[in-house]
Amino acid sequence: MNAPSLDSKNIGKTILVTGAGGYIGSALTEALALTHPRFLILLDHSEQNLYEISMRLAAAGMANCAAILGDILDKPLLREIFERYHPEAIYHAAAFKHVPLMESNSIAVVRNNAIGTWELAKAAIRFEAERLVMISTDKAVNPRSIMGASKRIAELALIGMSGSKTKTNVVRLGNVLGSHGSVGPLFQRQVEDGGPVTVTHPEARRYFLTLNETVDLILAATALDESGSIFVPRMNEPVEILAFAKRMIHEASQQTSRDIEIVFTGLRPGDKLEEDFVSETEILTATSDERLHRVKGLQMDSEALEASLNRISESVQQRNLAALLAEVSRLIPEYKPSELLLGHLDLSLRRT
Repeated sequence: MNAPSLDSKNIGKTILVTGAGGYIGSALTEALALTHPRFLILLDHSEQNLYEISMRLAAAGMANCAAILGDILDKPLLREIFERYHPEAIYHAAAFKHVPLMESNSIAVVRNNAIGTWELAKAAIRFEAERLVMISTDKAVNPRSIMGASKRIAELALIGMSGSKTKTNVVRLGNVLGSHGSVGPLFQRQVEDGGPVTVTHPEARRYFLTLNETVDLILAATALDESGSIFVPRMNEPVEILAFAKRMIHEASQQTSRDIEIVFTGLRPGDKLEEDFVSETEILTATSDERLHRVKGLQMDSEALEASLNRISESVQQRNLAALLAEVSRLIPEYKPSELLLGHLDLSLRRT
């Protein structure tokens, strides 16, 4: 990856990257290493991912770094990291993101994405870090999946906690081409296997970014001297998934004579036909960077928000799905649980 073109605020800083070994996290970490930080802290709960990013940094000559195996839900570990290294900038890329899988693991995704983000933000504020930037998703807008709802809760937590000493911001992104679980690698495997290529719906559309674009946007958001803001990229029209699949099949047909079939499988639990970057209660305003808009939405009372987050945390600890969904729906009225998740709720109620 090329060095970031913008004037970085990371020079001479100690930086913590959560999810540092993931698809986006590792690319972001490598880009940050080129901005001449004082020290890099890599946090990831995957041993293999952490090993691979550590080896890549070592091969690039980045010696001032620590690779830490763990996650943001380990509060003693977080405290140890902040007490020992005092990170000044935190890039929060750790998240569970696979929509259909998370519909069957609703407690886990809220625990990781929402409560984990809240705990990380509290640690950053307690130790007076300069800033925390979280990578969010367009699925947080009018969520139809529990994954999207969990990221919306994380957004609300960060925006509500932003203060004068610790700036907390959010970058809301679309699908990243090539990321684990995205349609690109899936279609590629299906084409290589001779098909069929599975498309959920003939009218499904998604916004896509390349990995380099994603990292540039995250660093561009960091360069904006803002606090308590959600940033979204200035996007082109969304891509039709069916057209995307046909294009990949056409490219493959140049090298093989096989006919590859497209099969429509239907929208999965939590899926939407098309994602949005802005809800009806939000408006876009310009920033000094033409690549990014700022999203302005309704501000929630900080005490009410903290009380809601505490109730969500308690329901997660008790594994009380009914209480969890009730509180999530109160906090995010636009959230519509999927039929699958409502079925899990019905089963959990029958057991009690």
